[in-house]
Amino acid sequence: VQLQASGGGLVQPGDSLRLSCVASGRISNDYPITWFRQFPGKEREFVAGYRSGMTYYSDPARGRFTISGDSAKNTVRLQMRNLKPQDTAVYYCASSSLRLPSGLMREWTRYEYWGQGTLVTVSS
Repeated sequence: VQLQASGGGLVQPGDSLRLSCVASGRISNDYPITWFRQFPGKEREFVAGYRSGMTYYSDPARGRFTISGDSAKNTVRLQMRNLKPQDTAVYYCASSSLRLPSGLMREWTRYEYWGQGTLVTVSS
């Protein structure tokens, strides 16, 4: 499985941004595609996950971010709204060859496939 992440950039507080993760290779809607983010010097942090049409969010993301899947395009998107400076991070999409239960989807160590990071900077 190969993942290609895109969509990062520099925005102002309150702006919106949409990240995309295009998957190729052995793909099934049963396997999770999840967005993590990483702050400097910190471990990767769960943001939102998508599996079998179900969506999962971290507390900071819930209500502001929306994850969605487009099976025809093998793409999972993360629509981010009302961005804040504390959302500034490198965002990664990841997938697993396992049908991870929702609790394990939040652990970045459970994923073996990663896209390259895309930097999101929120600054005035």
